[in-house]
Amino acid sequence: MKVSILNRVVLAVLISGVLLMGTSIPANAQEPENKQQAKQQRKAAQQKSDQQQSAQKQANKPEPKPPQTQPQQQQSQTAQKQANQQRKQQAQQQSQQQSQTAQKQANQQRKQQAQQQSQQQTQAAQKQADQQRKQEAQQPSQQQTQTAQRQANQQRKQQARAQQQQQQNQQQTQAAQKQANSQQSQAAQSTESRQQRVQQQQSRQTRYRQGLPEEQRLGQQRVVLLQQQNRMNQYRYQQQYVLRLQQIRFQQQRSYNSYYAYAAPNYRYARGGSYYETNQYGANLLRQAVNYGYEQGFRSGQADRQDRYQSNYQESYGYQDANYGYSGYYVDQSDYNYYFREGFRRGYEDGFDGGHQYGSYSSGRYSILGAVLLTVLNLESLR
Repeated sequence: MKVSILNRVVLAVLISGVLLMGTSIPANAQEPENKQQAKQQRKAAQQKSDQQQSAQKQANKPEPKPPQTQPQQQQSQTAQKQANQQRKQQAQQQSQQQSQTAQKQANQQRKQQAQQQSQQQTQAAQKQADQQRKQEAQQPSQQQTQTAQRQANQQRKQQARAQQQQQQNQQQTQAAQKQANSQQSQAAQSTESRQQRVQQQQSRQTRYRQGLPEEQRLGQQRVVLLQQQNRMNQYRYQQQYVLRLQQIRFQQQRSYNSYYAYAAPNYRYARGGSYYETNQYGANLLRQAVNYGYEQGFRSGQADRQDRYQSNYQESYGYQDANYGYSGYYVDQSDYNYYFREGFRRGYEDGFDGGHQYGSYSSGRYSILGAVLLTVLNLESLR
């Protein structure tokens, strides 16, 4: 059908060409006619072109189906339905196959994942079991190591204690040896110092006895001088001084303690830029020297004031003698004289002035103040 239509179109085109060729010859004769013919040709060509396009459109249109009868139509519809059903079935089968394939793949993936998980769990359990076995194998060795370590520590501690005990024993032995040596040296020193004190005591006694005649001579000269000066109060004071001096000497000779030679020095005192050591007996005697000096100085100063004599403690017999209360025991005579005169000077000032700057009066006796005594004597303990 299409071939016939194309043939018709070809024939139409050939005919139109022939006509154009036929009309071109008389065109040279008459120009107006040619113009009209040209217009007609253009119209005819336009018509032909339109016809060709319409023919082409018709050629592109599907051929009309021949009319069918009802049985044929039913058969066609049935076939069409069957074809549709087949397509649907095929589509369903394809979708089922795809879903089954996807299901299978998912099942395989799940199986693989489950297998991997089980393998991982098995491996983890295996690792735990291996670690437990290692730990169980290590525990006995660790226990043995700890036991050995404890035993070694105990042995070291025992050795350290033994060494400490040895050191303590050595230290105790050395301390005992030092103590014994110290005791021996102290005993030797004590013996030497005791012998020295005995010798000192003997030399003091000798010097003291040798000075007694001179002391008596000076006392007699002083009595004559006071009588000539008509200083009766000072004269009576000196008579009392000498009488009391003899009484104290007699008492000290009877109360002398021979243990003095065994008593170690425990005090020191400074005089004239030098330090001197003495024991408790010597310290008591020096305190007594200051107190006796203050008492006798107060009485001497009071006597000069009563005699209306000028103040001069150095002319007093008590200050020149300075042996009141000394019998040659415990300390040197020069030390006793020094501290006696220190107390005498302060007592004389209070007695002459009628005051109590350095001392006090109590129970019929004059005594120096404790603070003044500490300033004058300043004993320092050696222990």
